[in-house]
Amino acid sequence: MVDRAVDAARTPYCVQLAPGVHAYIQPDGGWCLSNAGFVSDGTTTLLVDTAATERRARLLREAVLASGAPEPALVVNTHHHGDHTYGNSVFAPATVVGHAACRQQVLAAGRHLELVWPEVEYGDVRLTAPDMTYTESMTLTAGGTEVRLLHPGPAHTVGDTVVWLPEQRVVFAGDIALCGGTPFVAFGSLGGSLRALEHLRSLGAETVVPGHGPVTDAGVFDAVERYLRYVGELAAQGRAAGRTPLETARAADPEAFAGLREPERLVANLHRAYSELAGEPEGGPLDAAEYFADMAALNGGEMMPCHA
Repeated sequence: MVDRAVDAARTPYCVQLAPGVHAYIQPDGGWCLSNAGFVSDGTTTLLVDTAATERRARLLREAVLASGAPEPALVVNTHHHGDHTYGNSVFAPATVVGHAACRQQVLAAGRHLELVWPEVEYGDVRLTAPDMTYTESMTLTAGGTEVRLLHPGPAHTVGDTVVWLPEQRVVFAGDIALCGGTPFVAFGSLGGSLRALEHLRSLGAETVVPGHGPVTDAGVFDAVERYLRYVGELAAQGRAAGRTPLETARAADPEAFAGLREPERLVANLHRAYSELAGEPEGGPLDAAEYFADMAALNGGEMMPCHA
């Protein structure tokens, strides 16, 4: 009975947000359990993000078709990370759309999830980068619904896309906003993420689909901002005292954010904050091997589990 309850709690599910607009949620939203969504009028479908494995992407496809929507003609990637893009090929021959930097990063990063979690069964993953790109904004139409793609600058990554449905007041925020999980800016920018949150607030969204975690409202932007400002303060204090990001993370009092999943991300975020305090470019490359090793150290000496 307990096992069945656990399995049920981890089962992906759809939430109808407005007529023809659905979010696809993958509990519990931990490492590699990202959300997706789709917009359809029954004749045309636009999909937002895919999944980390072939199996999960096929479950997403089944959910789209079970709703009565046809196969997606367009797939929008909110950023390049594999838990949002590895399933792109399952939806071929759909046109994949993303920011120009997202395309570059998909191609540059390659099969990056396998480097961190080689034990996962990813299935037949065929890297599929966006073949339609934009730089600042793009407006698409899905079954008569206006879908605006907005690039807020470096935030979670350098190639983020916010998917905004102005008529429905729904925004798919990607990993700029997580609900219940620790924000992660190592691939992007701390300062840029704060600006991106202001951009998101300015839209006036009533419903927010975060990159991970349950559907929520615009209050999630305040929660993410509080955490990021905390990271900035810790970084300033730690760097001034000559401590490494790992030393600063270990000395931090986590009480205020003890309820967030993936607390080990603090040290990776500190690496980014230290970089920006040193005057390095927002979104510039960091040593991923170093901050992943530091996260593992903060996680009791073990690599964080992938839930895909």
